[in-house]
Amino acid sequence: MKWQCTEAFVAVGAIALDNLVTFYSQLLNQKPQPYQPGIYAEFRLPGLRLAIFLPKSDHQGEFQSTNTGSISICLQVQDLGEVIRELEAMVYPVGNIITASHGRELYLYDPEGNRLIFYEPKPINH
Repeated sequence: MKWQCTEAFVAVGAIALDNLVTFYSQLLNQKPQPYQPGIYAEFRLPGLRLAIFLPKSDHQGEFQSTNTGSISICLQVQDLGEVIRELEAMVYPVGNIITASHGRELYLYDPEGNRLIFYEPKPINH
């Protein structure tokens, strides 16, 4: 491969851009930066840039929400209990914790139906 990738990020197209920007601003407790109202918003997390954009009018049919989003965003956390308390305080519906072989997970869905996975890894026993 002759070309080299310098950085990768997740970009989510949304017709209801303002609704999604409000959701992620509250969830992540940060304002988007850069931010172009009605056009583009970007959130920076450790190891990830999350971009939300309004698709051009001739592409909007590809992004019509059916409340069945097509991506999962995984956010590793240290304490799922703390996440649950904060989500409940923000009045977000919280489901059950799922125990997997690699740790515990909690699912939440954004207004476009994309799944957020809050992941607490299983402690490593030495």
